[in-house]
Amino acid sequence: MTHLNIPVSVLDLAPIRQGEGQLQAIGAVVELAQATEKMGYQRYWIAEHHNSPTLVSSATAILIKHVLEQTESIRVGSGGIMLPNHAPLVVAEQFGTMATLYPDRVDLGLGRAPGTDLLTASALRRSRGNDAVHTFPSDVQSLLNYFGPLDEQGHVKAFPGVATHVPLYILGSSTDSAMLAAKLGLPYVFASHFAPRHMPEAIEIYRDQFQPSRYLDEPYMIVCLNVIVAETDQEADREMTTTKQFFLNVIRGENQPLKPPVDDIESIWTLNEKNAVQSMINQSWVGSQASVRDQMIDFQTVYDVDEIMAVSYIFDREKQARSYQLLKNIVNDN
Repeated sequence: MTHLNIPVSVLDLAPIRQGEGQLQAIGAVVELAQATEKMGYQRYWIAEHHNSPTLVSSATAILIKHVLEQTESIRVGSGGIMLPNHAPLVVAEQFGTMATLYPDRVDLGLGRAPGTDLLTASALRRSRGNDAVHTFPSDVQSLLNYFGPLDEQGHVKAFPGVATHVPLYILGSSTDSAMLAAKLGLPYVFASHFAPRHMPEAIEIYRDQFQPSRYLDEPYMIVCLNVIVAETDQEADREMTTTKQFFLNVIRGENQPLKPPVDDIESIWTLNEKNAVQSMINQSWVGSQASVRDQMIDFQTVYDVDEIMAVSYIFDREKQARSYQLLKNIVNDN
């Protein structure tokens, strides 16, 4: 039986829309969190990026705290905190503090990449070359220890943090991250919303190599996808041009705000650019509620994941919220 009645969650990169500023973008993050909380979404994660003038999620922990303050029940966390940029102790203190203020509502997703360019990574003052990337497994273990019981702590402790048991999630877009999540017995989140190439192999490796732990008895697989649901297939396809323009900016190395949909995306990009963008977004669900339901069935028939995390780059905020409602309807109806 195809597994459709599963938790659905939200990933927000906190983009600035064309014609708006930073404060409005932060307001949009809160607004969407409040809306998806009412819809019954599982969790709301915010991604860490630096030196990007069109995203407002650089101080990720502060933004997470801001969303926690203005919501009531939805889990709020990081998708993710990029550990090469941070000392594990500082992360443990920040998230331990939030977990103390908002018990059982804080998630800590962890990434191995710096989430920025090398010069910016250097300016963040932790990373020296690739050293911090290579210490990722030991940094994750440090965090597990900091959040663990008092009697298992070393001399250095996170206060608040000890015994808060903040749940950790390993994020990744490669088989390396799948192996680490499996070895540590932690949940695994695959970034198919921008790097889908290794998804099938990574899911298989994670499940095959998973070792039960005190944190998890069996594998827990989350896949992050671009999802655009609208009243009709045609409307969804048009709204998807905002996502395509977003990734075109990435390909071109440009810093453009989130743009409105366009009628003719073909006039904007070259064939090579189109192919590059398509390779990044080929794991996307786009269409009417009926069409996306079929796409979800096809996906789950093959992968049967435990949770879907949706990214929806939609310019119109009301249409963005509507897309999340239609996705939740698909899950609720099964």
